[in-house]
Amino acid sequence: MTRRLAEVAKYVGVSTATVSRVLNGRPGISEATRTAVLTALDVLGYERPTKLRGERARLVGLVLPELQNPIFPAFAEVVAGALAKRGFTPVLCTRTADGVAESDYVDMLLEQQVSGVIFAGGNYAQADADHEHYRRLLDRGLPAILVNAGIDDLGFPRVSADDAVATEQAYNHLVSLGHDRIGLILGPPDHMPSSRKRQAFPGADDMVERTIFSMEGGHAAAARLISRGVTGLICASDVLALGAVRGARRLGLTVPGDVSLVGYDDSAVMTCTDPPLTTVRQPIEAMGQAAVALLVSEIAGNVVPADELLFETELVVRGSTAAVPASARLVPAQARATD
Repeated sequence: MTRRLAEVAKYVGVSTATVSRVLNGRPGISEATRTAVLTALDVLGYERPTKLRGERARLVGLVLPELQNPIFPAFAEVVAGALAKRGFTPVLCTRTADGVAESDYVDMLLEQQVSGVIFAGGNYAQADADHEHYRRLLDRGLPAILVNAGIDDLGFPRVSADDAVATEQAYNHLVSLGHDRIGLILGPPDHMPSSRKRQAFPGADDMVERTIFSMEGGHAAAARLISRGVTGLICASDVLALGAVRGARRLGLTVPGDVSLVGYDDSAVMTCTDPPLTTVRQPIEAMGQAAVALLVSEIAGNVVPADELLFETELVVRGSTAAVPASARLVPAQARATD
């Protein structure tokens, strides 16, 4: 610490006491001197104190798993607008299967001296994934917010949609339409939001299928469940639900005439699908605003508890659900054999 003070003081041409006053946010220092000291820290390769990081470039990392699922661009738009109103610029980092990993993005963001990071759908939501890069953020004292359910004890504030409420809303809707053979399509076993949905689902294990979050995964999982006589399907994402529509049609069935489907997320394009998708809406506007508010408060030096804020979801009924057919059609044997 003493060496750092001496080097910065020599570089700027001021006393070590002046440097110390700048680093500790003490009054009585001219803006020109203050700026010179902070610039010297950057030039000499020293990390700024946490309270002063936001004054460098006022950059905030926004790390997303993908952009193909329309819910993530919609969330990015909310967060970017909220950050801009507070004088911050988002740095969008999108992971791909064969591209830059989340941990690599964290290293890049740390090199850019960002003021903080907002994660959505990251490795923190997978129990078996690597979480070491989150601990690096904690060690640096860099503010970060996690959006939607993550593993316990990571030590960051979380903003989440209530997966249990979402599942209850979808399930009760199908029951109200007369369905009593209801299936659930989820993400991988270590996916925390999927685990919360499973805990709230009253069906037996043979009514649950797990797959990757893709249309192809939804297609295959739906075919397996329909072959067991399911007439109603709850899907853990709208993308899975669109794949399930395709799976039902490949079996010669109609949606919602033979099979009713409920998705999860509700991006704007779900009104344009065939049929328009009944889904459970995540309140991404409220969640995005809350994530930014928490992050900005932490950047300002306030203590933000590592709690989870749960936001209630909303069922949006459209054309993919209907009353259970009087006599549910059996899946054609030939189609079942190709599953």
